[in-house]
Amino acid sequence: MLIANLGTPDATDYWSMRRYLSEFLSDKRVIDYPAWKWQPLLQLIILSKRPFTSGANYKLIWNEEADESPLMTITKKQLAKLRTAVGARYGADVMVEFCMRYGNPSTRSVVDRMVR
Repeated sequence: MLIANLGTPDATDYWSMRRYLSEFLSDKRVIDYPAWKWQPLLQLIILSKRPFTSGANYKLIWNEEADESPLMTITKKQLAKLRTAVGARYGADVMVEFCMRYGNPSTRSVVDRMVR
């Protein structure tokens, strides 16, 4: 069983925010605009400034104790409860994991780990 969430940055610093925003805002399902127009605007203008402001906003809600976003904290708690419930009903036969569409752990990395 794989629980997928939209995603969250790994940290509030400039490079973590830039990596997350670049992945998120480069998805054609998020920004439906021709790549030849959108990518220069995104890479040269938006991603030079937005990581600072987004990082500052994330800092306001960041879970400092766990050093993660609230979405990550909540997702991990949900996963723990779901593992307990699924394990009680089906035993160890069912793997229960989570992934993020944007950010880490990525869907690909978790699916690869589950298949092995």
